Amino acid sequence: MAMLFFSKLALRGSLFGLLASTHSATTSLRATSFAPSARTLSARPLALRVPRATSAVRMMSGLPSDEAGWRTVLSPEQFRILRQKGTEAPGFSETRPGELEHELQKEGTKYPENGAYECAGCGSPLYYARSKFNSGCGWPAFYDGVPGAIKEIPDSDGRRIEIVCNNCGGHLGHVFKGEGFPSPTDARHCVNGVCLKYNPAGEQPASVPEMPAALRPKMMPK
Repeated sequence: MAMLFFSKLALRGSLFGLLASTHSATTSLRATSFAPSARTLSARPLALRVPRATSAVRMMSGLPSDEAGWRTVLSPEQFRILRQKGTEAPGFSETRPGELEHELQKEGTKYPENGAYECAGCGSPLYYARSKFNSGCGWPAFYDGVPGAIKEIPDSDGRRIEIVCNNCGGHLGHVFKGEGFPSPTDARHCVNGVCLKYNPAGEQPASVPEMPAALRPKMMPK
């Protein structure tokens, strides 16, 4: 009887061992069959890959708090004008590749119908597209700013009126009034092109008046 008991016990142990071995092999097979390998992941279409964070993308939580901070987000020329109240040379924006007027002219006209011009410093909308006109002065000109976007500050000598972005205080240029341009305001905002960025998708009310066609050429000579 004792020998029969031990024989049954040994047989039961063998069966348990066989079952465990089979389960281990099955699990290993499943892991091999279904776990994506490095090669499988790299072969997936880009649209299916999980994007990784990159240091090239910089998120700004707010405006710089000092001039040192502004130097890190503006080009040297933008800093000189927006923060130090400099002035670009007449025609600079139109003749220098990458600048506002030059790039607009490449598209066919410096006077697009739609969109808005935004502050290069903070991105606030400053001028509607239809308020821009050809004044012949050598700088971008507008007859008025977006309501509340521009602050006027008389120069200390009383001869001119400075205009700055009402949001970040960046220097834009000067406004001249009473020159006789056929605009709704008889004013000319003479703005440094480097201070502006054109946004073709910027909002512009349908009620914004347009200057006479002679002052808004549709196509500019190459």
